Amino acid sequence: MRYTRLGSTGLFVSELCLGTMTFGGGEAGIWGHIGRLQQADADALVRRAFEAGVNFIDTADVYGEGRSEIITGQAIRNLGLRRDEVVVATKVFGEVGKGVNARGASRYHILEGVKASLGRLQLDHIDLYQVHGFDPATPIEETLGALDTLVQQGHVRYIGVSNWAAWQITKALGISARRGLASIASLQAYYTVAGRDLEREIVPMLESEGVGLLVWSPLAGGLLSGKYTREGGTEAGSRRATFDFPPVQRDRAFDSVDALRAIADAHGVTVAQVALAWLLHQPVVTSVIIGAKRPAQLEENLASVDLALSDAELAAIDAVSALPVEYPGWMFERQGGTRRRQLREARKR
Repeated sequence: MRYTRLGSTGLFVSELCLGTMTFGGGEAGIWGHIGRLQQADADALVRRAFEAGVNFIDTADVYGEGRSEIITGQAIRNLGLRRDEVVVATKVFGEVGKGVNARGASRYHILEGVKASLGRLQLDHIDLYQVHGFDPATPIEETLGALDTLVQQGHVRYIGVSNWAAWQITKALGISARRGLASIASLQAYYTVAGRDLEREIVPMLESEGVGLLVWSPLAGGLLSGKYTREGGTEAGSRRATFDFPPVQRDRAFDSVDALRAIADAHGVTVAQVALAWLLHQPVVTSVIIGAKRPAQLEENLASVDLALSDAELAAIDAVSALPVEYPGWMFERQGGTRRRQLREARKR
C-alpha cells in the first residue's frame, strides 16, 4: 500500500480508501440495493482493509439514512483503531429530514449536519468534511464560511467537495484565498475507464490548483467488474440489475471491458483489478474509494495495488476508452503542440 498527499495539505492517505456505502442499508429503498451490511460484517471488512494498510475510510450522512456513519464509528471502536492512525471522511448536503432546511450547503445545514455526524460516528472531530454536491440555492461564500468555522472550532481538520464542476471549485478557491478561509483540499468525483469526462476540465484544474482527487465508483457501478456482457447478461444479485447507475456510454464501456479482459488474462488477474490499477496509474488520483459486500470482493480490490501495468498496456486502455474529441480541446491540440514540445525539451535538461 502506498500513501499519497491529500492535495496540497500535509495529510497522507492510503491509495485505496474503504467506502462504506454498503453499510447499513435496509430491506427497501436505494441503500438496500447498494448494500445491507450490519455491524459484524462491517467490522470484518474494516479490520481486513486496515490490516492491508488502508488508513482512510469514507462515509456520508445519507448512506443508509445515517446507519453507515453509526456502523463506521462503532467499527473503529470495536476494532480498537487508534484515532491518530485512521483518517475519517464524511459528507454533508443530502436530505436528512423533512424540514425545508434539512438539506443543502447552507450555514444552517452544515452546522447542524456536523453535530449529527460527530454523534453518529462517536468522534470528537472529522478529518475530511466534504460537501456532497453543489447547492444552487446557497452562495459559495456562505458554504465556505461555515466550513471555515468548523475548522477553526476544531470539529473538522480538512474540507473537500464532491461532484462540483471545475468553475465552481476554482471560484471557491479564489474566495478562500481572498478571505483567508480554509481551502478545499480535495474533490470526490466519478472517474473510471468507462467514464473519463472529468479529464476535459476538472483534471487540468486539479493539477493546476493542487487539489486532490478521490475517486468514487471506480468500477462504474460494477460494470467494469467483468460480470456484465455486451448482450445484457448480469450476474445474479449484481447492483446494476436493480440500480443502473452511474450512466455510461455502453458501446465504449464494453470496448474498454474487452481491452481490460485481454490484459487481465495476460496477468492472471481479474477485469476489476485492471480497472482499479489503471486509476492508480493516473497521476491526478490521490485515492480510489473501494466498497464491498463480501470479503472476497474486498480482497480482490485490495490486490489491485500490486498490479503494475506496462506503458503499452496503459496506451491500449487509453486508446479504446478515450473521450470523443470536443472543442476547445481539439483547438488546444492543434495550437499548443510546439509549446508542449518546448516544455518537454526544457524538462530534459
